[in-house]
Amino acid sequence: MWRDFFDPDKILDALGVNGLSGNIVDFGCGYGTFTIPAARRTIGEVFAIDMEAEMTRITRQKAENGGSKNVTVIQRDFFVEGTGLPDNCCEFVMLFNILHAEEPLKLITEAMRILARNGRAGVIHWNYDPATPRGPSMEIRPRPEQCLRWLEETGFIMEGTIIALPPYHYGMVGRKEK
Repeated sequence: MWRDFFDPDKILDALGVNGLSGNIVDFGCGYGTFTIPAARRTIGEVFAIDMEAEMTRITRQKAENGGSKNVTVIQRDFFVEGTGLPDNCCEFVMLFNILHAEEPLKLITEAMRILARNGRAGVIHWNYDPATPRGPSMEIRPRPEQCLRWLEETGFIMEGTIIALPPYHYGMVGRKEK
């Protein structure tokens, strides 16, 4: 089903997730759609975090079946408890289709905390368009400009502009300077 909505490798390419040597965190890993391809793009660890047991079970199984030895799956309510990861431990954070959450700034602040200096946060979300076949309701779906503002409010320096990720998504990358 998800293959019709986006191509994970093309999205990771567009966000510059290539040849990394540090750790990656996937906030709300879901089915591991981005976790597994990201694991092939770093020699570091990929922390796949989700609050739902079924999602972590599926992601763990996909990692094992695909031979991804650098994936650590964590079931945790990161909205309430944070990631539990140490400060400055990651090179890239994936905030994919998650910033419609009740407190998006809390998630972005946690991303900033765990990123190392010059680490980057990639954001993708469903286009602000009611014709998209899935995604959160329009009442809570963030516009690209909101995501940009949230990243900047938490101290990220934007790399480039909003990236079109057809057919249904947009993306952006912010860098932690200090």
